[in-house]
Amino acid sequence: MKNTPGLSGRINRAFERLRAKLRHAMDRMPHDQATGDGEEKRKTRFAGLQAIAYHLVGEKTGRFLPLFKDLDINLKKSGLKANFKAYVSLTVFCTATAALAPLLIVPSLLFFVLSIPLLPAVLFGIGGSLFAIAFATIGFYGYPIYRADVAKRKLEDELPFTIGYMAILATAGVSPENIFSSISTFSVPLALTGQAKDIVRDVNLFGSDIISALEETSKRTASDRFREMIQGLISTIHSGSNLAAYLREKSTQYMKLKRISLKKYSDTLSMLAEFYVALLLTGPLMLIIMLTVMAMLGGGTLGIFSPDLLLNLLTYVGIPLGAVVFLIILDATSPKW
Repeated sequence: MKNTPGLSGRINRAFERLRAKLRHAMDRMPHDQATGDGEEKRKTRFAGLQAIAYHLVGEKTGRFLPLFKDLDINLKKSGLKANFKAYVSLTVFCTATAALAPLLIVPSLLFFVLSIPLLPAVLFGIGGSLFAIAFATIGFYGYPIYRADVAKRKLEDELPFTIGYMAILATAGVSPENIFSSISTFSVPLALTGQAKDIVRDVNLFGSDIISALEETSKRTASDRFREMIQGLISTIHSGSNLAAYLREKSTQYMKLKRISLKKYSDTLSMLAEFYVALLLTGPLMLIIMLTVMAMLGGGTLGIFSPDLLLNLLTYVGIPLGAVVFLIILDATSPKW
Protein backbone atom coordinates (compact mmCIF):
# COMPACT_ATOMS: atom_id res chain seq x y z
CA MET A 1 0.00 0.00 0.00
CA LYS A 2 2.95 2.36 0.50
CA ASN A 3 3.74 2.30 -3.21
CA THR A 4 0.20 3.31 -4.19
CA PRO A 5 0.65 7.11 -3.82
CA GLY A 6 3.92 6.99 -5.76
CA LEU A 7 2.33 4.95 -8.57
CA SER A 8 -0.69 7.27 -8.61
CA GLY A 9 1.58 10.29 -8.80
CA ARG A 10 3.53 8.83 -11.72
CA ILE A 11 0.27 8.07 -13.58
CA ASN A 12 -0.99 11.60 -12.94
CA ARG A 13 2.29 13.11 -14.15
CA ALA A 14 2.16 10.95 -17.32
CA PHE A 15 -1.39 12.16 -18.03
CA GLU A 16 -0.32 15.76 -17.44
CA ARG A 17 2.57 15.40 -19.91
CA LEU A 18 0.23 13.84 -22.48
CA ARG A 19 -2.33 16.63 -21.94
CA ALA A 20 0.40 19.26 -22.37
CA LYS A 21 1.57 17.66 -25.61
CA LEU A 22 -1.97 17.50 -26.97
CA ARG A 23 -2.61 21.13 -26.00
CA HIS A 24 0.64 22.21 -27.68
CA ALA A 25 -0.20 20.24 -30.82
CA MET A 26 -3.73 21.67 -30.93
CA ASP A 27 -2.32 25.20 -30.65
CA ARG A 28 -0.12 24.52 -33.68
CA MET A 29 -3.00 23.21 -35.79
CA PRO A 30 -4.09 25.43 -38.69
CA HIS A 31 -7.61 26.74 -38.11
CA ASP A 32 -10.42 26.49 -40.66
CA GLN A 33 -11.40 29.70 -42.42
CA ALA A 34 -15.04 30.65 -42.02
CA THR A 35 -15.35 31.16 -45.77
CA GLY A 36 -13.47 28.00 -46.77
CA ASP A 37 -15.22 25.27 -48.70
CA GLY A 38 -15.71 21.70 -47.48
CA GLU A 39 -12.68 20.27 -49.26
CA GLU A 40 -10.34 22.85 -47.76
CA LYS A 41 -11.75 22.20 -44.28
CA ARG A 42 -11.22 18.45 -44.67
CA LYS A 43 -7.64 19.05 -45.79
CA THR A 44 -7.09 21.36 -42.82
CA ARG A 45 -8.47 18.81 -40.34
CA PHE A 46 -6.34 16.07 -41.93
CA ALA A 47 -3.26 18.30 -41.62
CA GLY A 48 -4.18 19.00 -38.00
CA LEU A 49 -4.43 15.29 -37.20
CA GLN A 50 -1.05 14.74 -38.84
CA ALA A 51 0.43 17.56 -36.76
CA ILE A 52 -0.86 16.02 -33.52
CA ALA A 53 0.36 12.53 -34.45
CA TYR A 54 3.78 13.76 -35.61
CA HIS A 55 4.24 15.83 -32.48
CA LEU A 56 3.39 12.87 -30.24
CA VAL A 57 5.05 9.91 -31.97
CA GLY A 58 6.97 11.38 -34.92
CA GLU A 59 10.39 10.87 -33.34
CA LYS A 60 9.62 7.23 -32.51
CA THR A 61 8.42 6.12 -35.97
CA GLY A 62 11.85 5.69 -37.51
CA ARG A 63 11.86 1.97 -36.71
CA PHE A 64 8.49 1.53 -38.49
CA LEU A 65 9.43 3.29 -41.77
CA PRO A 66 10.96 0.18 -43.43
CA LEU A 67 7.63 -1.62 -42.92
CA PHE A 68 5.90 1.04 -45.07
CA LYS A 69 8.49 1.29 -47.86
CA ASP A 70 5.85 0.89 -50.61
CA LEU A 71 3.57 3.46 -49.00
CA ASP A 72 5.77 6.41 -50.00
CA ILE A 73 5.24 5.74 -53.73
CA ASN A 74 1.49 5.24 -53.34
CA LEU A 75 1.28 8.39 -51.21
CA LYS A 76 2.83 10.47 -54.00
CA LYS A 77 0.55 8.95 -56.63
CA SER A 78 -2.58 9.44 -54.52
CA GLY A 79 -2.38 13.23 -54.61
CA LEU A 80 -2.50 13.50 -50.80
CA LYS A 81 -0.46 16.47 -49.65
CA ALA A 82 1.11 14.51 -46.82
CA ASN A 83 4.68 13.93 -45.78
CA PHE A 84 5.66 10.26 -45.67
CA LYS A 85 6.94 10.30 -42.08
CA ALA A 86 3.96 12.36 -40.90
CA TYR A 87 1.53 9.90 -42.52
CA VAL A 88 3.32 6.95 -40.91
CA SER A 89 3.15 8.80 -37.58
CA LEU A 90 -0.60 9.25 -38.07
CA THR A 91 -0.93 5.55 -38.93
CA VAL A 92 0.96 4.45 -35.81
CA PHE A 93 -0.92 6.90 -33.55
CA CYS A 94 -4.40 5.96 -34.82
CA THR A 95 -3.56 2.25 -34.77
CA ALA A 96 -2.38 2.49 -31.17
CA THR A 97 -5.51 4.43 -30.21
CA ALA A 98 -7.76 1.94 -32.01
CA ALA A 99 -5.98 -0.95 -30.25
CA LEU A 100 -6.20 0.65 -26.81
CA ALA A 101 -9.96 1.30 -26.98
CA PRO A 102 -11.17 -2.33 -27.24
CA LEU A 103 -8.41 -3.46 -24.89
CA LEU A 104 -9.96 -1.29 -22.16
CA ILE A 105 -13.64 -1.20 -23.09
CA VAL A 106 -14.35 -4.83 -24.03
CA PRO A 107 -12.99 -6.48 -20.83
CA SER A 108 -14.72 -3.85 -18.69
CA LEU A 109 -18.10 -4.47 -20.34
CA LEU A 110 -17.74 -8.24 -20.24
CA PHE A 111 -16.51 -8.36 -16.64
CA PHE A 112 -18.69 -5.70 -14.97
CA VAL A 113 -21.84 -5.81 -17.11
CA LEU A 114 -22.11 -9.42 -18.34
CA SER A 115 -20.28 -10.95 -15.32
CA ILE A 116 -17.91 -12.99 -17.50
CA PRO A 117 -14.76 -14.19 -15.69
CA LEU A 118 -11.77 -11.88 -15.85
CA LEU A 119 -9.43 -14.06 -17.92
CA PRO A 120 -11.89 -14.71 -20.82
CA ALA A 121 -12.86 -11.02 -20.75
CA VAL A 122 -9.21 -9.99 -21.06
CA LEU A 123 -8.68 -12.50 -23.88
CA PHE A 124 -11.70 -11.07 -25.73
CA GLY A 125 -10.22 -7.59 -25.26
CA ILE A 126 -6.86 -8.71 -26.65
CA GLY A 127 -8.60 -10.31 -29.63
CA GLY A 128 -10.58 -7.14 -30.32
CA SER A 129 -7.40 -5.10 -30.01
CA LEU A 130 -5.62 -7.30 -32.57
CA PHE A 131 -8.55 -6.96 -34.97
CA ALA A 132 -8.48 -3.17 -34.50
CA ILE A 133 -4.73 -3.10 -35.24
CA ALA A 134 -5.23 -5.16 -38.41
CA PHE A 135 -8.15 -3.08 -39.70
CA ALA A 136 -6.50 0.25 -38.90
CA THR A 137 -3.22 -0.72 -40.56
CA ILE A 138 -4.95 -2.09 -43.65
CA GLY A 139 -7.14 1.03 -43.83
CA PHE A 140 -4.26 3.51 -43.63
CA TYR A 141 -2.13 1.43 -46.00
CA GLY A 142 -4.94 0.93 -48.52
CA TYR A 143 -6.34 4.48 -48.51
CA PRO A 144 -3.53 5.98 -50.67
CA ILE A 145 -3.85 3.01 -53.06
CA TYR A 146 -7.60 3.66 -53.33
CA ARG A 147 -7.04 7.39 -53.87
CA ALA A 148 -4.42 6.67 -56.53
CA ASP A 149 -6.77 4.29 -58.32
CA VAL A 150 -9.61 6.86 -58.26
CA ALA A 151 -7.27 9.56 -59.57
CA LYS A 152 -6.02 7.24 -62.31
CA ARG A 153 -9.55 6.38 -63.50
CA LYS A 154 -10.66 10.01 -63.53
CA LEU A 155 -7.53 11.14 -65.34
CA GLU A 156 -7.70 8.44 -68.01
CA ASP A 157 -11.43 9.08 -68.54
CA GLU A 158 -10.81 12.77 -69.26
CA LEU A 159 -7.44 12.41 -70.98
CA PRO A 160 -8.64 12.25 -74.65
CA PHE A 161 -10.64 15.48 -74.30
CA THR A 162 -7.95 17.29 -72.30
CA ILE A 163 -5.23 16.38 -74.81
CA GLY A 164 -7.54 17.52 -77.61
CA TYR A 165 -7.83 20.90 -75.88
CA MET A 166 -4.03 21.01 -75.51
CA ALA A 167 -3.65 20.23 -79.23
CA ILE A 168 -5.91 23.18 -80.10
CA LEU A 169 -3.79 25.53 -78.00
CA ALA A 170 -0.55 24.12 -79.44
CA THR A 171 -1.87 24.63 -82.98
CA ALA A 172 -2.48 28.29 -82.08
CA GLY A 173 1.18 28.60 -81.06
CA VAL A 174 0.75 28.55 -77.27
CA SER A 175 3.83 27.41 -75.35
CA PRO A 176 3.69 24.27 -73.16
CA GLU A 177 3.94 26.41 -69.99
CA ASN A 178 0.92 28.48 -70.99
CA ILE A 179 -1.00 25.34 -72.04
CA PHE A 180 -0.75 23.89 -68.54
CA SER A 181 -1.38 27.32 -67.04
CA SER A 182 -4.65 27.50 -69.02
CA ILE A 183 -5.69 24.03 -67.78
CA SER A 184 -4.91 24.97 -64.18
CA THR A 185 -7.28 27.97 -64.32
CA PHE A 186 -10.40 26.15 -65.60
CA SER A 187 -13.57 27.27 -63.83
CA VAL A 188 -14.66 23.62 -63.65
CA PRO A 189 -11.73 21.59 -62.23
CA LEU A 190 -10.64 18.57 -64.26
CA ALA A 191 -8.69 15.53 -63.12
CA LEU A 192 -5.62 17.08 -64.79
CA THR A 193 -6.06 20.44 -63.02
CA GLY A 194 -4.04 19.39 -59.97
CA GLN A 195 -1.20 18.05 -62.12
CA ALA A 196 -1.23 21.26 -64.19
CA LYS A 197 -1.09 23.39 -61.04
CA ASP A 198 1.95 21.44 -59.85
CA ILE A 199 3.70 22.04 -63.20
CA VAL A 200 2.89 25.78 -63.10
CA ARG A 201 4.09 25.94 -59.47
CA ASP A 202 7.38 24.22 -60.30
CA VAL A 203 8.01 26.59 -63.23
CA ASN A 204 6.84 29.92 -61.79
CA LEU A 205 7.60 29.49 -58.10
CA PHE A 206 10.51 27.03 -57.91
CA GLY A 207 12.23 28.22 -61.07
CA SER A 208 12.31 24.84 -62.83
CA ASP A 209 12.28 24.58 -66.59
CA ILE A 210 9.26 22.98 -68.25
CA ILE A 211 11.09 19.71 -68.95
CA SER A 212 12.14 19.24 -65.31
CA ALA A 213 8.61 20.07 -64.15
CA LEU A 214 7.15 17.51 -66.59
CA GLU A 215 9.64 14.86 -65.42
CA GLU A 216 8.61 15.40 -61.78
CA THR A 217 4.93 15.16 -62.77
CA SER A 218 5.52 11.90 -64.65
CA LYS A 219 7.02 10.43 -61.46
CA ARG A 220 4.05 11.48 -59.32
CA THR A 221 1.14 10.56 -61.59
CA ALA A 222 -0.87 7.40 -61.03
CA SER A 223 -1.86 7.03 -64.71
CA ASP A 224 0.40 5.06 -67.06
CA ARG A 225 -1.23 6.69 -70.08
CA PHE A 226 -0.61 10.18 -68.78
CA ARG A 227 2.98 9.25 -67.90
CA GLU A 228 3.47 7.97 -71.45
CA MET A 229 2.02 11.19 -72.87
CA ILE A 230 4.25 13.33 -70.63
CA GLN A 231 7.38 11.39 -71.63
CA GLY A 232 6.47 11.77 -75.31
CA LEU A 233 5.84 15.47 -74.72
CA ILE A 234 9.31 15.82 -73.18
CA SER A 235 10.89 14.07 -76.19
CA THR A 236 8.94 16.31 -78.58
CA ILE A 237 10.09 19.47 -76.81
CA HIS A 238 13.69 18.17 -76.69
CA SER A 239 13.79 17.39 -80.41
CA GLY A 240 11.90 20.50 -81.49
CA SER A 241 9.25 18.45 -83.31
CA ASN A 242 5.69 19.50 -84.09
CA LEU A 243 3.99 19.67 -80.70
CA ALA A 244 0.48 20.15 -82.13
CA ALA A 245 0.80 17.09 -84.38
CA TYR A 246 1.99 14.96 -81.46
CA LEU A 247 -0.91 16.05 -79.24
CA ARG A 248 -3.46 15.47 -82.02
CA GLU A 249 -2.07 11.96 -82.55
CA LYS A 250 -2.22 11.15 -78.82
CA SER A 251 -5.76 12.55 -78.57
CA THR A 252 -6.90 10.32 -81.45
CA GLN A 253 -5.13 7.30 -79.93
CA TYR A 254 -6.66 7.78 -76.47
CA MET A 255 -10.10 8.42 -77.96
CA LYS A 256 -9.92 5.03 -79.69
CA LEU A 257 -8.88 3.41 -76.41
CA LYS A 258 -11.79 5.13 -74.67
CA ARG A 259 -14.25 3.75 -77.23
CA ILE A 260 -12.84 0.26 -76.66
CA SER A 261 -13.09 0.64 -72.87
CA LEU A 262 -16.69 1.87 -73.14
CA LYS A 263 -17.54 -1.14 -75.31
CA LYS A 264 -15.98 -3.44 -72.70
CA TYR A 265 -17.87 -1.63 -69.95
CA SER A 266 -21.14 -2.14 -71.84
CA ASP A 267 -20.48 -5.89 -72.01
CA THR A 268 -19.48 -5.94 -68.32
CA LEU A 269 -22.63 -4.04 -67.38
CA SER A 270 -24.80 -6.58 -69.21
CA MET A 271 -23.11 -9.42 -67.32
CA LEU A 272 -23.48 -7.59 -63.98
CA ALA A 273 -27.19 -7.03 -64.71
CA GLU A 274 -27.67 -10.77 -65.21
CA PHE A 275 -25.82 -11.50 -61.97
CA TYR A 276 -27.95 -8.92 -60.15
CA VAL A 277 -31.19 -10.46 -61.38
CA ALA A 278 -30.05 -14.00 -60.54
CA LEU A 279 -28.39 -13.37 -57.17
CA LEU A 280 -30.30 -10.44 -55.69
CA LEU A 281 -33.79 -10.76 -57.21
CA THR A 282 -34.70 -14.28 -58.32
CA GLY A 283 -32.51 -16.19 -55.87
CA PRO A 284 -33.58 -14.38 -52.67
CA LEU A 285 -37.23 -14.48 -53.79
CA MET A 286 -37.10 -18.26 -54.18
CA LEU A 287 -35.31 -18.66 -50.84
CA ILE A 288 -37.84 -16.42 -49.07
CA ILE A 289 -40.75 -18.44 -50.47
CA MET A 290 -39.08 -21.73 -49.51
CA LEU A 291 -38.18 -20.59 -45.98
CA THR A 292 -41.66 -19.12 -45.44
CA VAL A 293 -43.30 -22.41 -46.43
CA MET A 294 -40.88 -24.34 -44.19
CA ALA A 295 -41.67 -22.05 -41.26
CA MET A 296 -45.43 -22.40 -41.81
CA LEU A 297 -45.20 -26.21 -42.03
CA GLY A 298 -42.86 -26.45 -39.05
CA GLY A 299 -39.92 -27.73 -41.07
CA GLY A 300 -36.72 -28.92 -39.49
CA THR A 301 -33.74 -26.76 -38.71
CA LEU A 302 -30.50 -26.55 -40.67
CA GLY A 303 -28.05 -27.20 -37.87
CA ILE A 304 -28.52 -24.39 -35.35
CA PHE A 305 -30.45 -22.23 -37.85
CA SER A 306 -34.24 -22.37 -37.83
CA PRO A 307 -36.26 -21.28 -40.89
CA ASP A 308 -37.33 -18.09 -39.10
CA LEU A 309 -33.72 -17.20 -38.26
CA LEU A 310 -32.58 -17.93 -41.82
CA LEU A 311 -35.40 -15.78 -43.19
CA ASN A 312 -34.43 -12.88 -40.95
CA LEU A 313 -30.73 -13.24 -41.82
CA LEU A 314 -31.52 -13.30 -45.54
CA THR A 315 -33.90 -10.32 -45.34
CA TYR A 316 -31.95 -8.01 -43.05
CA VAL A 317 -28.33 -9.10 -43.66
CA GLY A 318 -27.90 -11.09 -46.88
CA ILE A 319 -29.84 -8.92 -49.35
CA PRO A 320 -28.56 -5.51 -48.06
CA LEU A 321 -24.98 -6.80 -47.87
CA GLY A 322 -25.23 -8.23 -51.40
CA ALA A 323 -26.60 -4.91 -52.69
CA VAL A 324 -23.72 -3.00 -51.07
CA VAL A 325 -21.15 -5.38 -52.59
CA PHE A 326 -22.82 -5.04 -55.98
CA LEU A 327 -22.72 -1.22 -55.76
CA ILE A 328 -19.01 -1.33 -54.86
CA ILE A 329 -18.26 -3.59 -57.84
CA LEU A 330 -20.34 -1.36 -60.12
CA ASP A 331 -18.53 1.77 -58.93
CA ALA A 332 -15.13 0.11 -59.31
CA THR A 333 -15.80 -0.89 -62.92
CA SER A 334 -17.71 2.15 -64.18
CA PRO A 335 -16.01 5.06 -65.96
CA LYS A 336 -16.56 8.56 -64.61
CA TRP A 337 -17.67 9.93 -68.00
